[in-house]
Amino acid sequence: MARPKPTGFPPEGEELPSAVVDNHTHLPLGPDAAADFPQGVEPLPIDVQLARAARAGVVALIHSGCDLPGLEPAVAVARAHAPVAAAIAIHPNETTHHARVTDVGPDGWEPRFRPHHEVSLDDAVARVAELAAGEPRVVAIGETGLDNFRTAGRGHAVQREAFRAHIALAKELDLPLQIHDRDAHADVLDVLRRDGAPERTVFHCFSGDPALAEVLNEHGWYASFAGPITYKTNEELRAACRAMDPELVLVETDAPYLTPAPFRGRPNASYLMTHTVRAVAVALGMELTQACQQIMANTRRVYGAWWE
Repeated sequence: MARPKPTGFPPEGEELPSAVVDNHTHLPLGPDAAADFPQGVEPLPIDVQLARAARAGVVALIHSGCDLPGLEPAVAVARAHAPVAAAIAIHPNETTHHARVTDVGPDGWEPRFRPHHEVSLDDAVARVAELAAGEPRVVAIGETGLDNFRTAGRGHAVQREAFRAHIALAKELDLPLQIHDRDAHADVLDVLRRDGAPERTVFHCFSGDPALAEVLNEHGWYASFAGPITYKTNEELRAACRAMDPELVLVETDAPYLTPAPFRGRPNASYLMTHTVRAVAVALGMELTQACQQIMANTRRVYGAWWE
């Protein structure tokens, strides 16, 4: 009889030889945090996550608060923990809920409206602006962008206008922009070219091919690689990483999602980013220490060094 597959958090691994930063993750904040985990698996407390990350050589992280109820907690957790900074925005799939779009997406995902969606989209984005303005613990606007995987009908126009509003806000506040791009490469590029991208633009959880990588190189936009670069079948993603200018490469977890191999399917956290960093180092043809130092230099250039 086959043993059941493990479902809990994977074990800690070997420490990286030089420090790095997880530039996009989702810490377990609020009463709904447990919904992102398999039944019976509890989220790791933030103090435990930070301690494990530090032991792994992941010295800081950026928590993404990307729905209206998550904006203030994102700022609060960044204020409370020195290694944590915040990125805030209204996620593309949240924008359609605020606009009361009822179309079912291509993946069959049906909208589920919650009380906070009664707030208008304009007011929700205005709250992002209010919290980000003059707050040093907010180091990016994101994640924002386009999601053609779960969007249909009027939702495409709603997401596009919300994306444009976030781009304008990032430029107004001189903050980096973290882009959510799911099955929407051409549409995302079209908006960026029409409106003009912020000086520091990051494709969070980069999912493109070498051709898209070359577009990023041309414009000086950053590609942030997550756990999928470690998956055996994702050779095209590794080829895209090889095509990137190393000075434009970042690494993230997008935890608790996208856990790297060999722990795919189990919950993710910043301490597991070591596996992704090693895969990126191989793709870039760099020795591991050199890759860590390059990733850290890139991170500082985009976000600064709030943890020091």
